[in-house]
Amino acid sequence: MSRIAKNPIKIQDGIECNFNNGIFIAKGKLGEMSLSVNSNYDIQISEREVNVVPKKTSNTKDPNWGTTRSIVANMINGVSTGFSKTLELNGTGYRASISGSILKLQLGYSHDINFNIPKDVKIECPKQNIIKLSSFNKEKLGAAAAKIRSFRKPEPFKGKGIKYDDEFIFRKEGKKK
Repeated sequence: MSRIAKNPIKIQDGIECNFNNGIFIAKGKLGEMSLSVNSNYDIQISEREVNVVPKKTSNTKDPNWGTTRSIVANMINGVSTGFSKTLELNGTGYRASISGSILKLQLGYSHDINFNIPKDVKIECPKQNIIKLSSFNKEKLGAAAAKIRSFRKPEPFKGKGIKYDDEFIFRKEGKKK
């Protein structure tokens, strides 16, 4: 039985939630998101809380119950406060800059890497070696950050590459003669 799924989701002021025909919609100051909910579950909306409830008692052991609750909670949190991630570029000559809707990365290759910024994600570069991503959609934010990181993953010997700001790179010792 899921412990996470039983917890109600609190709704902050200024957020509207609707559930009609299996589609959950959350509107807030940062945007609007919709989700097609699994037909085994129903969403009950009260004044300040949202609950995900299984339609049958046999579905209480289904792991999708907790997953559905977490996705709905992320939607409500996203349209109210949003999510952000910070990437750090470590290495000589590694730079990032924004021109229009393209993130230009210089990562030690013979060519620059141009990354098209997704529609719902905002990217800014306060310094040449820091990339800040923010969005109300946690899924698109994580996918964009992972794609940028995949261009040059951090390596364990010198620590060069793109890493998350809270990530710890386990360092290895080099060869000894």
